[in-house]
Amino acid sequence: MNALDGLDEQQREAVTALRGPVCVLAGAGTGKTRVITRRIAHGVDTGAYSPGRVMALTFTSKAAGELRGRLRALGVEGVAARTFHSAALAQLNYFWPTLAGDRPPAIIDNKVRVLAHAADGIGRDLDTPTLRDVAADIERRKVTMCTIDDYARVRAGATIGRLSASAVIDLHRAYEALKDERRQMDFEDVLLACAGMLETEAHVVTAVREQYRHFTVDEYQDVSPLQHHLLELWVGDRRDLCVVGDASQTIYSFAGADPRFLIDFPHRWEDARVVQLHRNYRSDAAVLAVANDLMRERPGAVELTAVTETASGASAPTVSAYRDEVDEARGVAARIS
Repeated sequence: MNALDGLDEQQREAVTALRGPVCVLAGAGTGKTRVITRRIAHGVDTGAYSPGRVMALTFTSKAAGELRGRLRALGVEGVAARTFHSAALAQLNYFWPTLAGDRPPAIIDNKVRVLAHAADGIGRDLDTPTLRDVAADIERRKVTMCTIDDYARVRAGATIGRLSASAVIDLHRAYEALKDERRQMDFEDVLLACAGMLETEAHVVTAVREQYRHFTVDEYQDVSPLQHHLLELWVGDRRDLCVVGDASQTIYSFAGADPRFLIDFPHRWEDARVVQLHRNYRSDAAVLAVANDLMRERPGAVELTAVTETASGASAPTVSAYRDEVDEARGVAARIS
């Protein structure tokens, strides 16, 4: 299959933009994954890319697997299609034995369990919901790249359940001390350790930048400050970076995602090529009219155009608002009943 087959005008423009900083603003249902994989395949087909020097980053293992599967179907093998964490962990596992003379620390598979042990160590018996909230707070501290002392100032006075602000910070410290004692890392530590390695070891960053020359980032609206920092270390002063996303689809803000990285991309890269994908292949015109109305005032929103017209006689979609999630659940159940 030719990588350019079956593309609409905007998709083709994005797929053939192989060099320099590229920003693809891809609204819902506009063929985002098709564009990402076809662009990489087109780069390989034309000789612009060597597959082994391409890194395609996304946010879930499932999405990374889909990228690899679609690339294989296009005849492209050897592209590093990974999550941020997977890419960082692979680099740590490769370089750590040389740098430290031993194996890297084990990865924690359950942060809440370790946090419960840390809480016990400082004389606190906490229920699971509280532990989960503190675990999320620890994750937010790390993805925003705050030290514990800085974070204590940032969240001064903020409580979690019955825990005072100082008690929460005590748990942060106890959790980190227990991990160090057990020689363990959590998933955020993987990104932090990889970034630290690249910042301090000149031969490591040289080797990584020699290996990977062309970067594509899927769902760029969902990158956190830490992921963005790591991406900048990987890219260095090169320019072959393509980001794809839609600010209206930011779903990881609770985990530190910041859509401003996507919205501000054309300002950071003044000569960036910006392509909008607005032809929606998923929903009919009536649904998109409501979606466009809801999103019109949001920064970076893409106005969607329907490829499928609303069927004759179909009722227009309605929008219902509720006080909270419990009220919403009752309202939806009542409508279904």
